[in-house]
Amino acid sequence: MKRIVTIQDISCVGKCSLTVALPIISAMGVEAAIVPTAVLSTHTAFKRFTFCDLTAEIQKIADHWKDEKLSFDGIYTGYLGSFEQLDLMKAFFDCFGGKGKLVFVDPCMADNGKLYPGFTREFALAMAKLCGKADIIAPNITEACLLVDQPYPGEDYDEAYIADLIKKLAALGAKKVILKGIGYRKGQCGVISYDALTGEKTEYFHELIPVKFHGTGDIFASVAFGALIRGKSIAEAVRLAADFTVLSIKKTLEHEDHNWYGVDFEAAFPELLKRL
Repeated sequence: MKRIVTIQDISCVGKCSLTVALPIISAMGVEAAIVPTAVLSTHTAFKRFTFCDLTAEIQKIADHWKDEKLSFDGIYTGYLGSFEQLDLMKAFFDCFGGKGKLVFVDPCMADNGKLYPGFTREFALAMAKLCGKADIIAPNITEACLLVDQPYPGEDYDEAYIADLIKKLAALGAKKVILKGIGYRKGQCGVISYDALTGEKTEYFHELIPVKFHGTGDIFASVAFGALIRGKSIAEAVRLAADFTVLSIKKTLEHEDHNWYGVDFEAAFPELLKRL
């Protein structure tokens, strides 16, 4: 069985970060180890949530694993909350990455043209350096613009703009780029993947569901990473991840009294497993 480690926060209620990554990757038949970067009572869309920073534990965990001679087939980072955590990830990649290991960075820090609370332009530029050490990065358009330090275009962009943005992302140093949330086709939402080594580009567009739920980016990234670890091509991984995310949203909307804080990805598992 393949073994990976995913490094991000735990929101105890909220269906995001590790409470999404761990069940999805495990269900896909991959052993998932975790490094929690913080523990929150809920995700940050709730009011008065509690927060416990675990930065001081990250290096201790890494040192213990090194002593135990543990190794991983892949490393997947999600929400990282400080400059110190970015530096710790660089060291973690050096220690547990390397030849034959897939390093996947989802630079969770912004959406809809705005940084998440607590993040700054300087943090985004530091995140860009971490992305340069990854094999694959998976930003949305807001995050992509921040990484390459250019203005967010809102909805006013075309195919040529996206092609240029992807090349700028690849120039950061990652071998492959997955750009999410592309909307220049009316009524559709797209994902484009780009291989910086070969220049190959693939795109996948699906129906646009005009609702917003917290954690769908984490769902997409977790499925895409799990599929890649299982040997799927990047085009196959993107399609599987996008379809699963859309189905999860649809399953949620089937219930009039659905929760507001996350989607019912659990109900979509049978379809995911059937397609692996």
